[in-house]
Amino acid sequence: MRVSRRTALKGFGAAAAAAMTSAIAMPALAQGLKKVSFTTSWIPEGPNLFAYVARDKGFWKRHGLDVSVARGSGSGAAAQAVSAGTFDFGMAATPTVIVQAAKKLPITCIGQINYDALMGIGVLSGSPIKGPKDLEGKKLGASVTSGEYPFLPLYAEKVGLDLSKLQILQIDGKVRERTLVEKQVDAVSAFATSTVPSLAPLGTDVRFMLFSAAGIEFYGQSLTTQPARLKQDKALCEAFVQGAMDAIKFTMTNFDESVDIFLKANSEVAISSTGKEYARIGLGLTNLTNLVPEVKQNGFGWADPAKVAMMADLVMKYAAGEGAVKPDVGTLFTNDFIGKLKLTPEELAAAEKSAAPFRKYVGS
Repeated sequence: MRVSRRTALKGFGAAAAAAMTSAIAMPALAQGLKKVSFTTSWIPEGPNLFAYVARDKGFWKRHGLDVSVARGSGSGAAAQAVSAGTFDFGMAATPTVIVQAAKKLPITCIGQINYDALMGIGVLSGSPIKGPKDLEGKKLGASVTSGEYPFLPLYAEKVGLDLSKLQILQIDGKVRERTLVEKQVDAVSAFATSTVPSLAPLGTDVRFMLFSAAGIEFYGQSLTTQPARLKQDKALCEAFVQGAMDAIKFTMTNFDESVDIFLKANSEVAISSTGKEYARIGLGLTNLTNLVPEVKQNGFGWADPAKVAMMADLVMKYAAGEGAVKPDVGTLFTNDFIGKLKLTPEELAAAEKSAAPFRKYVGS
């Protein structure tokens, strides 16, 4: 059995290939709307499910926008495409955006999509590994190109783990999950938002020891655009962000309908026997990351300046590479367009109830 990020979509077959090379169908929209292009950071999955809801439920339309949604091939590529002006807006893993900004690419974050990257160490649910120290003497599968990899030494330091006592096997990210299922490794270094939805629908439950549980707090995905667009058309940026935040709130309070919208928009996922559960788990994990003080107290999309500064310091130390220059986080992140939309007590209760079944995967 081949299990990977993409193999979670097993059964999508020719439909997936066709969808990857064709324009994503847009609903009928009234004339006079501003046409805007947007790229996700990866194939259709939980963290970008909101985009299909924003488009097809009409949230962006209500703000005067006709938004095309293109699927991405990685946060780095998405950030670079937005910086180059290939797309008006995009989404990318927040640490990756900081890395690209440190390389002097013109990019800025205009709203948080979710609040925990869910980086961590994944093990099979029945594994005797119960805590980080139990990893010593075991085999850890990891991919040097994966976003969490640079922070393994920091995680080990935080939890008192001696990395020299692990056998770290470098594995291609496309087959990382398969090596765990086949027990070629005892654990994998990965993102829970990708690994769990890939494996759980196939009957392989996994649980994650999150970096965030050790105090390494990285935001998940950010909405991005060019600084020039932010200066030239603030009204456009605000309309785009507000439509996105409306959709994110909807996914948290109307879970099942959001999954149905997503499946209708992505037929290659819908036709798979595991597609619906893949979507449900991905959205459930994503919604968990939004049940945080930032959202509860300050509203959807708000970024904590103190956490942003901490993330930038960690990225510069562990991931930016030689020649990188620390970006001005005051201009890299803006809270100008968010904070207006909050959950009522009743909506918060509904969101927590729908997210509760997915806590078992991330130990929270």
